[in-house]
Amino acid sequence: MTSVANDAADRRPSTLAGLIWDAHVIAVLDGETDLLAVDRLLLHERTGGVALMSLDAANRTVAAPAQVFATMDHIVDTFPGRSDDTLMPAGKAFLTTLREGTRKHGITLFDLHDPRQGIVHVISPEQGIVLPGLTLACPDSHTCTQGAFGALAWGIGSTEAEHALATMTLRVERPDDMRITIEGRLGTGVTAKDLALHIIRHLGSGGAKRHIVEFAGTTVRMLDMEGRMTLCNMATELAAFGAIIAPDETTFAYLEGRPYAPKAPMWDAAVAHWRTLATQDGALFAAEHRFDASEVAPMITWGTSPQHSVPLDQTVPVFEVLDGTIGRADYDRALAYMDVAPGSSLGGLPVDAAFIGSCTNSRISDLRRAAAILKGRQVAPGVRAICVPGSTKVKRDAEAEGLDAIFRKAGFEWREAGCSMCFFAGGESFGAKQRVVSSTNRNFESRQGPGTRTHIASPETVAASAIAGAIADPRYLDPLP
Repeated sequence: MTSVANDAADRRPSTLAGLIWDAHVIAVLDGETDLLAVDRLLLHERTGGVALMSLDAANRTVAAPAQVFATMDHIVDTFPGRSDDTLMPAGKAFLTTLREGTRKHGITLFDLHDPRQGIVHVISPEQGIVLPGLTLACPDSHTCTQGAFGALAWGIGSTEAEHALATMTLRVERPDDMRITIEGRLGTGVTAKDLALHIIRHLGSGGAKRHIVEFAGTTVRMLDMEGRMTLCNMATELAAFGAIIAPDETTFAYLEGRPYAPKAPMWDAAVAHWRTLATQDGALFAAEHRFDASEVAPMITWGTSPQHSVPLDQTVPVFEVLDGTIGRADYDRALAYMDVAPGSSLGGLPVDAAFIGSCTNSRISDLRRAAAILKGRQVAPGVRAICVPGSTKVKRDAEAEGLDAIFRKAGFEWREAGCSMCFFAGGESFGAKQRVVSSTNRNFESRQGPGTRTHIASPETVAASAIAGAIADPRYLDPLP
């Protein structure tokens, strides 16, 4: 890895993010703050209903209901045959409020029994709601996922969501630009999730604070769209404002025919414009980092932050090798919480549960890769294994391919779509001091339940660990008989 810093005062020629930003500036306010036009606003039940209720209390209306989309995902029940409810105590009001608010204001809602329902950052690309060159906001920190399509996408709060509902604008302080370039081919068994954890490990959890990260290079171009979404999803774990990847033929092929994507004859005109969306030669970035894909290995976290990660075949690092990226108090606290010791091996560490899901790794390609590991094998005795597809469409497609049968036969629970146990908010959790290997994006203290110890990794590593009953490298599973 190499890093450089630049004087970013001169923003011309423009970065990709700068091009989209400048095209959406309605007014320059004070200092570096601009009033931006918002093309798409996404809502979910945990915060969207609150924003709509506040809008009503102020006697305001939704400015552009056709540009607002809502889904049920964060706190919904994901058990098979679920009702229209949630397991979260007192959570039903969140669902009811969103249903009533979207109905009143004419907003499209993907409700629990709608075939388009799912995690907001999974269904927006599926439906073609996010498109290159658009601005898109959502009250969720992982909105940066959708920058994989060459859109400027960022997370907001409920108050900002209310403002966007009323005006389709937002007051935003302009971030700096950062480019992360990855060159070369990822090794066998190495995924976009491993690449993301590798980058976070080196740059730290605040490594891109107040930056829009552009991912570039041959490695990024070789990723499919779902891999690009995983990479951009994890940018928020760098404290980035957002993440973006220039659109290309892979992007266009994914979007063509999606319900909300342009149709012929507008499709050709749209693609012609999208081809112009790229960082201009000579554009300056506030910071640049370069990585070699051949140095990336399957990763696993050892502590309580995504930056607390190491290759699966390495040990928990001693404090002295961390080069100041983690403070001593945080280091000691993470070790104590996770009950691991410096210099100890993570491989072979027994696990109580395995979870595949979340807006990071719950798409059809994720499930296919995990199923390829599980086929013909069994989850180890005593391990609770759960798979939650990212959308109803993903679930339906997986079942059409027979993937659900592979998961079930191996010993996984097969669920309805939603965020589920990515975080402890839906009324369901793993147990205190249980060790969980998870395809989610965060391993904070109690993220998956009070006192739960979470190790995040790729879906393949989760599947392999479920089979082994301990953290395991999917490349080295015992061969099938």
